[in-house]
Amino acid sequence: MINKRRSTAVLLGLLATAALIGTPPAAADDETAEPPAEPPKVELVLDVSGSMRARDIDGRSRISVAQQAFNEVVDALPDETQLGIRVLGATYRGKDKKQGCLDTQQIVPVGLVDRTQAKAAVATLRPTGFTPVGLALRSAAQDLGTGSTARRIVLITDGEDTCAPPDPCEVARELAAQGTRLVVDTLGLAPDEKVRRQLLCIAGATGGTYTAAQSADELTGRIKQLVDRARDTYTATPTVVGGSAGCDNAPLLAPGVYTDREAFAEHRWYRVPVRPGQELRASVSVALDRPVNPDYGVLLRATAPDGRELVRGVDAGSGRTDVVSAGLRWSAAEEASPAPAPSGAQPARTVCLVVSNSFAPRPGTQATPGMPVELTVDVVAASPAPDGPDLGRGWALLLLLTLAGLVTGLVAGLLTRWWVATWREN
Repeated sequence: MINKRRSTAVLLGLLATAALIGTPPAAADDETAEPPAEPPKVELVLDVSGSMRARDIDGRSRISVAQQAFNEVVDALPDETQLGIRVLGATYRGKDKKQGCLDTQQIVPVGLVDRTQAKAAVATLRPTGFTPVGLALRSAAQDLGTGSTARRIVLITDGEDTCAPPDPCEVARELAAQGTRLVVDTLGLAPDEKVRRQLLCIAGATGGTYTAAQSADELTGRIKQLVDRARDTYTATPTVVGGSAGCDNAPLLAPGVYTDREAFAEHRWYRVPVRPGQELRASVSVALDRPVNPDYGVLLRATAPDGRELVRGVDAGSGRTDVVSAGLRWSAAEEASPAPAPSGAQPARTVCLVVSNSFAPRPGTQATPGMPVELTVDVVAASPAPDGPDLGRGWALLLLLTLAGLVTGLVAGLLTRWWVATWREN
């Protein structure tokens, strides 16, 4: 078993990485092959209300830091990504709240980006008015439209909505309930508890993440990560599932992509039926959407219902620091098989999947809701990896190497003895 686990380590790492990239395309000769996936679509929504004039981020104003971050993100944008930019509170300078709470505009339409045009549009922004976050989110969802892949909104703000209704949390829940395949990630620029709670609520309702950005580097890095993550979405929206505290009452999963949330240092259980001749392949990714201590990890295990471990996954880095992943593969062929059952009477075996993490929050980090978890499950025809070499198949080679070593040692000894005798005579 140990040799088999080692021999499949590379495959497991590739499996976990492939789960981050997305579902592989169908075979070319498959008549039911789906059309190519749509390009990633993201809209950045920037708060340009009056409070963005505050100079408390590295001694600079919040708006100037956001503008710099936007410029760097636009420069580093992958060519295939379709990006839009919407602002709120950017134009109305009066005090009429009713009118000010309608102040949201799309300054860059969603599409392949003209970098010069986008940076010029952002450079002219000046903090001005109110903060209609709810209306801006609803409008951004309309900007992104609908389709077969998930869309992402990245909301950057330093304050809570000052214009409700519509309440931004209710708007997020409304969008999620409509099945719009929309994920909202939020970035907070001010250390304010009310703002943090509101942004957590928005992100949580749509399966997104919340991050507090306290420096220009943090803001730029996080926006880049979130834009990159748009390329990692699946052609099907993950199904929301709730893992249990044990295998007995764990949800039964068919092949697919699932999303859940896991608290710090928690274990969540799921069940997957695997029939004889099949192989279970699974991977998990946990998004680090809040500050954690540097020593952490995620573990994915497959166990029997009685708790006996069948195989455990291996960590697989994705190249990003905000996602930690692990993957595994297992089939009944890896164990001694019982006597075969009559044809057509071979029942599926229940395999328990356990997702565990060793995350530790930093002081002051909010523990709820749990970290976003994405679990990919597939069951395919068994195709075990080749076994590594072992002594059972290498006795002849071992004997040959032993004899060669003895002969080499004997010859070396004779030559040395001859050389010493010759040296003494001379």
